[in-house]
Amino acid sequence: MEPAISKIPDGIADRFLKSGTCVIIPTYNNASSIEQVVRDVLRYTQQIIIVNDGSTDITPEILKNFPQLTVLSYNPNKGKGMALRTGFNKAIALGYNYAITIDSDGQHFAKDLPLFLDKLETEGPALIMGSRNMAGTAHVPGKSSFGHKFSNFWYKVETGIDCPDTQTGYRLYPLKPIGDLRLFTRKYELEIEVIVRLAWGGVKVSSVPISVYYPPKEERITHFRPFKDFSRISVLNTILVLIAFLYIKPRDFFRRFTRKNWKQELKRLLLNPNESITTKANSIAFGGFMGIIPIWGFQLLVGIALAHLMKLNKTLVVTAAHISIPPLIPFVVFLSYKMGKPFMGARAVDISFNKQLTLKYIGENLEQYLYGSVTLAVVVGILFWVVTFFFLEFKRSNKRIPANGKAE
Repeated sequence: MEPAISKIPDGIADRFLKSGTCVIIPTYNNASSIEQVVRDVLRYTQQIIIVNDGSTDITPEILKNFPQLTVLSYNPNKGKGMALRTGFNKAIALGYNYAITIDSDGQHFAKDLPLFLDKLETEGPALIMGSRNMAGTAHVPGKSSFGHKFSNFWYKVETGIDCPDTQTGYRLYPLKPIGDLRLFTRKYELEIEVIVRLAWGGVKVSSVPISVYYPPKEERITHFRPFKDFSRISVLNTILVLIAFLYIKPRDFFRRFTRKNWKQELKRLLLNPNESITTKANSIAFGGFMGIIPIWGFQLLVGIALAHLMKLNKTLVVTAAHISIPPLIPFVVFLSYKMGKPFMGARAVDISFNKQLTLKYIGENLEQYLYGSVTLAVVVGILFWVVTFFFLEFKRSNKRIPANGKAE
């Protein structure tokens, strides 16, 4: 912990005032550390909101020694997520623009507070995450190291953003977009929900390196319940991934390509010099394949997930997958039946494009459709790859772009 020094460094308090930034400290039974944490933060600002989340120790008595604080208390304990939501609501009601959250267990250092203001002033409004150096820190719990990597991976899947530390509790939040959210989690998982939904809302996500302290195991106080809380976080991530693949990513795709400059955007993706011609051809071929494959309703969900694993261009995959948009579906189904006919032998049926292309007829002859749609998906994938590859090779030759896709 930092030594208790009462004097606020010159200029720091004014920067908190000018930016409209407060510090929110949620606490629950951290009587052994909360006083020092408050004293450390008071060296930088008096714009502090303490949320006493139903503490049953002497925390309320300790907080009475700091009349300059805004203290919110309630019983019983409701969880860290509800404490943060309570703090956000109060900060918004008081007219603050930003809130820095810091844990009350002494894990974070108040000396890092100016780093968040520096980042805010140089880069503008953003969600700023305090990135802990886990590798160079003593006494890091094994579950924290695993959870750190686990959470970072799923955050990238859900948002497409590389964030070095999604589990840190030391963050600067923009309050206006939080006020527009209807948050639904109440425990530790809220810290995942809010950063994912802010990213979905278009809020910039940035980070700053911070120091962190983990006391030895025998001195450590934690309210994290590994099985219950990790299960809650896992369920939340499952829901967020489904929302991302079924709604957010398609929404972002259509937003991008319904703008007036959609032709330029597609051209930029195809001629992107930082991506190889082969990767682009593979992406479009895979998208065409997924657009035909007979897993209606799950094509984009599966396609985007596999594209991520195969490191393909997900936008090109989604673009090509729209070969099965409603106006083209009858043609896709008709060709699927035609291509499935050789596999059925004597059981093959002919289908009329005008009269027999009905759900009832398709259901009665589903096997032929399945064989044919898989075959058509492969054919379309190969055709898309060949056309894309040679088209881009032609463009490369004209622009003297080497085969790795990067301009000379």
